[in-house]
Amino acid sequence: MINFKSIISEKIAKEVELDVKEIESYIEIPPNEEMGDYAFPCFKLAKTLRKAPPVIASELKEKIVADENIERIEIAGGYLNFYINKQILAKTVLEEISKTQENYGASKVGEGKTVLVEYSSPNIAKPFHIGHLRTTIIGAALYKIYKFMGYNTVGINHLGDYGTQFGKLIEGYKRWGNEYNIDENPIEELMKIYIRINDLCKEDESVLDACRENFRLLEAGDAYCTELWERFRDVSLQEFDRIYKLLGVKFDSIKGEASYANSWGEVVDILEKSGKLTESEGAKIVDLEDQGKGVCMITKSNGSTIYATRDLAAIRYRAKTYDFDKCLYVVAYEQALHFRQIFEVAKYLDIPEKCQKGLEHVQYGMVRLTTGKMSTREGNVVKVEDLLNESIDRVKQIIEEKNPDMENKEEEAKKIGIGAVIFNNLCTTIIKDQVFDWNTVLNFNGETGPYIQYIYVRTKSVLEKAGYVPNFEEVDISLLQDKQSLNVIKNLYKFDDVLQNVIDKNEPSILARYLIDLAGSYSNFYNENKIIDEDKNIQNARVYLSKAVGTVLKTGASLLGIDMPNRM
Repeated sequence: MINFKSIISEKIAKEVELDVKEIESYIEIPPNEEMGDYAFPCFKLAKTLRKAPPVIASELKEKIVADENIERIEIAGGYLNFYINKQILAKTVLEEISKTQENYGASKVGEGKTVLVEYSSPNIAKPFHIGHLRTTIIGAALYKIYKFMGYNTVGINHLGDYGTQFGKLIEGYKRWGNEYNIDENPIEELMKIYIRINDLCKEDESVLDACRENFRLLEAGDAYCTELWERFRDVSLQEFDRIYKLLGVKFDSIKGEASYANSWGEVVDILEKSGKLTESEGAKIVDLEDQGKGVCMITKSNGSTIYATRDLAAIRYRAKTYDFDKCLYVVAYEQALHFRQIFEVAKYLDIPEKCQKGLEHVQYGMVRLTTGKMSTREGNVVKVEDLLNESIDRVKQIIEEKNPDMENKEEEAKKIGIGAVIFNNLCTTIIKDQVFDWNTVLNFNGETGPYIQYIYVRTKSVLEKAGYVPNFEEVDISLLQDKQSLNVIKNLYKFDDVLQNVIDKNEPSILARYLIDLAGSYSNFYNENKIIDEDKNIQNARVYLSKAVGTVLKTGASLLGIDMPNRM
């Protein structure tokens, strides 16, 4: 497909001493179409050329010649504005979609590179609540988009299956296990035990000491503690699998912190040999104070490991197993210091430099209730399964009111309900905090997942009314030069740039916002143009454009984890 930005960059590069790629990074899309399709800000050259931006723009305009791809060049202050050939734009976009279909926008940019994406990572023996939902949805979207862009992508679920909390749960089970029916409702019952023992720990320090001792015994391989831990883990995985199935989320590797038990000692040995490990009040630490990163504890005073130890062991394992170029950790921003510390300490491990540099923390905002912060210790959480089922049920009610005769109501309600929840988590910049409110999450009006699905269904309806999809060779591009058609085509053209932008910034909301824009431009096109027309040539062109929009909406939505319904 023709890259108009590259063409413009090459023309400018011939006249100034700048790299083509650097020039391309400066090129902008003007805020309105009257100012052109692309704009080059000449103030970027002002310091080098020692001239005012308007003067530079005027001189460049005199030197750069328009061609078949660029209709004309205009000056607006210090900007050089380029107007591209709209017929060539339409032809390159629709022809490419004709050739690639659902792979339109896919790339080989990641060929030969490996990206690991760690996401979801819930704690076993605890409910899968909406705090876990964001990492699961964000990570799954990044996983799919990286794969679509040609990367060898590995999705990792790093289960929280070790730590003092399990010492607490074991202690609670020892005391009151016979009071709870673990077999019938395992997660609910384990949660009750956890809340109860946590409350007791607040009242009695000796109980907390007993919990810590349980965890030490677990690490040492105590038979009773290990048997209980394995039982807690098994029942948790069964619940998680049910939720992942609802969301359509899969992983290539599911390994908990406990999986690295045999290599924690090696990490400690390597750090000791590096001379970076010191002792502080019986604990072993790496002092990062001189870098403004505090102190990274490696082992506690009783010899037990902590998150940092286990994460470092996991990094070492992943580097040796996958030789990754990037390893993304999709974890809330509250853990920012933790990751700054372990990424720094990882530089002292025996792993390749590219793996050290490839460690990235993809931070996202916290989810809070309208009543404040969630806490499993306090028992005030919203479970993901409840949220998804509630969303599906609300869609069912809407269907019964508006379209009771719809085919496959259950299946379509599931796609719409879950799509609404997923899109709600991805439609804004992920670093922003979210206040959980049922009315917001399940709002199907405005810029939502159901809106994108509705526009997709509308494109399908157009094709059904037409009864056919013309071949690209049958489409007269000159009949798609009206304002509404061109806005749709321009949006379609942006798709691969949007995907590249997503992985450059690890920000799936860029794709979510793009899909809203594309859906909106098609809605305007649909409202302003008669698609099923007496003139077969006009109909061919508009039906084909509808097909192209439906294809890209479906592909983009699937990369976010959203299935498209057939009816709404």
